[in-house]
Amino acid sequence: MSGEKISQGGADVKTARMKELIETLRSASRAYYQESREIMSNFEYDRLYDELLALEKETGTILSGSPTQQVGYDLVSELPRERHARPMLSLDKTKSVEDLVAWMGSQRTILSWKLDGITVVLTYEGGELKKAVTRGNGIIGEVITGNAKVFRNVPIRIPFQGNLILRGEALMRYSDFERINRSISGADAKYKNPRNLCAGSVRQLDPRITAERGVYFYAFMLVRADGVDFKNSHAAQFDWLSQQGFDVVQHVMVTSDTLPEEVKRFEARIPENDFPSDGLVLLFDDIAYGDSLGTTAKFPRNSIAFKWSDETAETTLREIEWSPSRTGLINPVAVFDPVELEGTTVSRASVHNVSIVRAMKLGVGDRITVYKANMIIPQIADNLTKSGAAEPPARCPVCGAPTEIRRENDVETLVCPNPDCVIKKIKSFALMTSRDALNIDGLSEATLEKFIGAGFIHEYADLFDLEQHRSEIAQMEGFGEKSADNLISAVEGARNPDMTRFVYALGIPGIGLQNAKMLTRYFRGDFDAFRNASEEELTGIEGIGAVLARAVREFFDKAENVRQVEDLLKKVTIERPAAGPEGQADLFQGKTFVITGSLNRFRNREALKEYIEARGGRASGSVSGKTSCLINNDTQSNSTKNRKARELGVPVLSEDEFLRLAGENPETFGAASLRSET
Repeated sequence: MSGEKISQGGADVKTARMKELIETLRSASRAYYQESREIMSNFEYDRLYDELLALEKETGTILSGSPTQQVGYDLVSELPRERHARPMLSLDKTKSVEDLVAWMGSQRTILSWKLDGITVVLTYEGGELKKAVTRGNGIIGEVITGNAKVFRNVPIRIPFQGNLILRGEALMRYSDFERINRSISGADAKYKNPRNLCAGSVRQLDPRITAERGVYFYAFMLVRADGVDFKNSHAAQFDWLSQQGFDVVQHVMVTSDTLPEEVKRFEARIPENDFPSDGLVLLFDDIAYGDSLGTTAKFPRNSIAFKWSDETAETTLREIEWSPSRTGLINPVAVFDPVELEGTTVSRASVHNVSIVRAMKLGVGDRITVYKANMIIPQIADNLTKSGAAEPPARCPVCGAPTEIRRENDVETLVCPNPDCVIKKIKSFALMTSRDALNIDGLSEATLEKFIGAGFIHEYADLFDLEQHRSEIAQMEGFGEKSADNLISAVEGARNPDMTRFVYALGIPGIGLQNAKMLTRYFRGDFDAFRNASEEELTGIEGIGAVLARAVREFFDKAENVRQVEDLLKKVTIERPAAGPEGQADLFQGKTFVITGSLNRFRNREALKEYIEARGGRASGSVSGKTSCLINNDTQSNSTKNRKARELGVPVLSEDEFLRLAGENPETFGAASLRSET
């Protein structure tokens, strides 16, 4: 009898632990997939998931809502939803090469990258892309057809005329991820990883934003192709998809003898990859054999995922550095004794927020283990000593004002509420003077800090009164007469921004460069109409939505912001875009242009790019099969871009030919342009 009680008591403890794990994992998944934020590392998630899986096997019990049984996550966007014809299951996984060898037996299998992005299903009919749907929760996905059509490498038309359904991974390359983050001022506003950026990019309501981001698609599974005989081979399907114009995930055929060496070869390429991956996938080449194995409630049995055994290193936490940003958010960064990971030395890792600092019970002097997520991004894996001694600073590290801890969606963050915090001013001025904003060359953060300290600038309008301090600036360290003159000249050159630059320069939370462009298009360059727009009107603008609309209204509803903007408008004049021919707002819709060489009719390439975008087109930096036209006044040159355009059958037009295409008179257009400059 007592034995039964002990046994029952043990079961209660295990059940309670399973419930705790389910809630923790579901919260982490919700944050990561729906809200594009992190409350725990991938390493910690996998550890807790494996613990839950082991408890389920041990007890023979699977509780309702367990993530080991759930596939995907509930949807929260405003995009249309659609049920998948067949449920999209997850993959079982292992970290052991020996397990892979045992799993595949004597079968020939295909080894490929497990890409870290967003799974998308494409449907083609009559050779045309008809539909694109995200994986969603595995049963119901979101329809993103318009966005898929502007992915960098998705064919809009293919030779095959039958019904084709395929699956693939939409992803952001590291180079594009870094490019976009460099354009964002403030650490808290930057994207945490390429997957989060990709998730937001493919689910945009305005495909133009998706096009700017640079999303790629790599096919990894053919679901249906009417009337095509693939000789019972997935490898043959991959080859056929390549012939149709799709980029197929990199793969190699392996046997149990060659698998271990091929895994090593894939791993060796990780540091050179420009795309994120979190492991490999092993798929039986024999289609009939794989299908005969069936599925579990969650996993197909014809394939399995291999996750890298993260290389970890033990080290000592020396400091938690609290780094203030432009918006007042103070971000924790762990600083530890340098260790070697994946061939490089690391000594810092972002901890993201106060909640994670507390959950990991971090404290200076703790022994911690660190790893690189996807072998790229340093993260803390575990805290071995858990002193819990670290506390968020009571005062801002920069201005000394009392800090606040704010809680939103169960996540605690540290904030400096002082509007006069120097770091806020430096970061705000740095954004305002950056290349994509007012473009005042010569005002680095270090220089801005000097000017703030000297009392030259207190608010935005003061940037345009620097000439009053010219003699003092010339005497400053690092300056001189010529440097001071160059700075004053740059200030004068920034007095006539267009609305896009001006709106972006204001640093309205959430309004990046692309959103500023969209707002400029909608309000036709009328800044007053924009700042007086109601939240309801702003919400109705495609691609803005309720959150950004609220942020805009909150910004302009604050009297201090209004005062600073009014003072700034006394110093600058917002240029209204030249009105194009009537009815031509969508003239270049869906067309992509590449610009090269010198220009005669436009001031610079940026001006031509803005002209194209105002008519619904987009400008790209490289020629591809999707390029509609290369603009080059030297149409007969043998430059790389001209040669590639000729190879691909892309027309090469001079500036005048392009303007005629747009319905303009080149001679009249050129004269007007020159008059506006003088």
